[in-house]
Amino acid sequence: MTPKKILLLDTGNEWGGGTNSMFELLKRIDRQRFAVTCAFYHDYPRGDSSLSRDLAAIGIPLTLLPQRRQPAWAKLAKELVRGVLTPWPARRARAVRGIDAIWRTRPNAARIGALLRQGDFDLLYMNNQPLSNIEGYRAAEAAGVPTVQHCRIEPVLDAPTVALVNRLAKKVIGVSYGVVRTLTAQGVDERRCVAVLNGIDPTQPLPDGAPLRATLGIPDDAVVFGTVGSLIARKSNHHVLEALARARLPGDWRLILVGEGREREALQQQAVQLGLADKVIFAGFQREPLPWVAAMDVCILASSSEGLPRVVLEAMLLSKPVIGSAVVGTRELIVDGETGLLYPYGDVATLTAHLHPLAANAALRRTLGERGHARVCAHYTVQRYVCEVEAVLAEAARP
Repeated sequence: MTPKKILLLDTGNEWGGGTNSMFELLKRIDRQRFAVTCAFYHDYPRGDSSLSRDLAAIGIPLTLLPQRRQPAWAKLAKELVRGVLTPWPARRARAVRGIDAIWRTRPNAARIGALLRQGDFDLLYMNNQPLSNIEGYRAAEAAGVPTVQHCRIEPVLDAPTVALVNRLAKKVIGVSYGVVRTLTAQGVDERRCVAVLNGIDPTQPLPDGAPLRATLGIPDDAVVFGTVGSLIARKSNHHVLEALARARLPGDWRLILVGEGREREALQQQAVQLGLADKVIFAGFQREPLPWVAAMDVCILASSSEGLPRVVLEAMLLSKPVIGSAVVGTRELIVDGETGLLYPYGDVATLTAHLHPLAANAALRRTLGERGHARVCAHYTVQRYVCEVEAVLAEAARP
C-alpha cells in the first residue's frame, strides 16, 4: 500500500492545546496509510525544546514558511479604509481583506501551492479555523488538491469564507459538537461537517501531585486551585483572581497559573492589587502539565471561547473536579453538578459561589473527580480520536 501524502498546514502564532492534540495524532497516525509533512509559519518554542525538534523526534518532516512583517503601506491603507468606511462595516471588512490579500494571503498561497505541487500531495490538512486558512484554500484550489479543515476552536466566519469552505472543503472537522453547530449556524454545509471529539490517553501513567506540592511549599491542608493555558485575554484568568479575592475562603488555599503569555504582567499586578500575591504561583510554561494538574485540588477554566479544551480532559483523567465557563466545548465535557460545576461566562459572582463548596468539601471534590475520570475514559480516548481523524483523511484524499 502506498501511503497518502498529506501536507499539514498550521498558520498559528503560538503553541496551544490544539498543537498538543495535533501532536497526539501525529505520534499515533498509521504511517503505512499516511505520510504527513508539516508546514508551519512559526517554529513554536516549547519550554527548552521547539516545534521543529519535537516533530523531528517523532519522524515528521517540517517546512517552515517564515512570515514577513506587515509593510508600512498596508498598515496605513487599512487605517485609512477603517476610518473612511466606518459607517459600512461589510465594505470595510472587504477592503481590509483586499489589502491583506496583496501583501500576505496571495504570496502565502503561492508558496503553499508550490509545496503541494512539488510534493505531489494527495491532501491539504489545515489545523486552524477557516478564517485563518484562506491562503490554504486558495493554494489547494490552484494545485487541484482536496482539503480538510480541522477546526479546534469556536470559529468566527464571514460570508466570503463560508462560501470558500462550502466550495472547496471536502470535510470540516469540529473538535466538539458545539463547534460543528457553530459552523453550520454560520452557513457551512452540514454535509461537510463532522465532529471528531478530542481525546486523551487513559492508559498513560498518571503522576502524583504530592512531590510538586512539597517542592512549592504548599501545606498539606491547603486547597489548591489551578488553571492551565496561555496567559491571554481569551482565557479570562482575571476573572479567577477576582473570584478568589471576593470569596474570602476561610481555610488556606493557593492558585497555580500554568502557562505563559501577554497577560502575565497584568495578572501579576492584579494579584498584588487584590492582596493575593502570596497565594498565587505563576508557574510559567510547562512542557509536561500533568504533574501540575495532579498537584491541584480543583481546576478552573474561565475562557470566553474554547473548542474542546484539553486541560479539562487532563483534569478529568486525573480525577480533579473542574469549574468551567459554560462555553462551547467546556459545557460538553462538564456535566454540571456531576463531574464539575458550570457558570455563565463572565459571571464572577457565580464563579465565586462555586469556590466555596469545593474548597470546604473534600468528599465532594473526590466524587466529582471520580465521575469525571469515568466519563473521560468512556467517551474521550485518544485511540478513538486518531481512528476517526484517519477515517476522514482517507475519505478526503485523492484516490
